Amino acid sequence: MIVKALNTFGHYLMLMGRVFTKPERWRMFFNQYIREIEQLGVDSIFIVLLISFFIGAVITIQFKLNIESVFMPRWTVGYATREIMLLEFSSAIMCLILAGKVGSNIASELGTMRVTQQIDALEIMGVNSANYLILPKVMAFVTAIPIMVTFSIFAAVVGGFCTCWFGGIMSAEDLQYGLQYDFVEWFVWSGYIKSFVFAFIISSVSAFFGYTVRGGSIEVGKASTDAVVCSSVLILFADLILTRLMA
Repeated sequence: MIVKALNTFGHYLMLMGRVFTKPERWRMFFNQYIREIEQLGVDSIFIVLLISFFIGAVITIQFKLNIESVFMPRWTVGYATREIMLLEFSSAIMCLILAGKVGSNIASELGTMRVTQQIDALEIMGVNSANYLILPKVMAFVTAIPIMVTFSIFAAVVGGFCTCWFGGIMSAEDLQYGLQYDFVEWFVWSGYIKSFVFAFIISSVSAFFGYTVRGGSIEVGKASTDAVVCSSVLILFADLILTRLMA
């Protein structure tokens, strides 16, 4: 198993070496880059907003119900909600969710092109298919991820306030004070740094599994599943390492 993992990692590095080369036609690369931003980034904003809104609301309610104490200030709920959203959810957990949507999208698209011999046709025409197909996806998703993290934080805060305005869980003033209390700007930047790494993992690993698929439609589905699973495991591992380095 170790030998197989090392062999797969070696093929991944070789593929990335082909991907990160100078594009042959910058105009074509830029056009593809813009399309991938729309497909991978813009089309994912709705699910990011929806999930973050409800997660922010649920975290606020859970903290209010479970840590309420006469010995604890009322603004603690807002403080704890902010720390969870900035440090973990809007970066790591959100990227785990996006691995399922974006990762499977990339893997299935490239896998379908492979089994229908479209990639082989590009190679016959002398085109570096890895650079042409994968680089715009990687660059587009890495570019879009900080925007999605920002939207995630905003939606989570709105969700928390909605529990105050419409649910009567606690006063909005207490929640606002907790959100602002002892704010550390570095936590926001650390979330962005993590998201860049996670976005690269999702896009490059998913592209690898899709690009190297062999067989028919069944193998494309398997490659899509493997891409999501492998990306999720690597995100958790990278989150552990990055959290320790940036602590």
